[in-house]
Amino acid sequence: MIVVPVKEGENIDRALKKLKRKFEKTGVVREVRERQKFTKPSIKRREEIQKAVYIQKLREELG
Repeated sequence: MIVVPVKEGENIDRALKKLKRKFEKTGVVREVRERQKFTKPSIKRREEIQKAVYIQKLREELG
């Protein structure tokens, strides 16, 4: 459960911004979107490999 303490006289917009930031960090929205459709394990694995290759290329260019 996400709790955002609001101080007396604090702007409600600032409290909402804190709530949104905490929500993003927990990854709840991302997980809900991911669960809306089924992705085959082979496709997940393929995406992981593609991401790893991309990151490796970036590191090689820097070093």
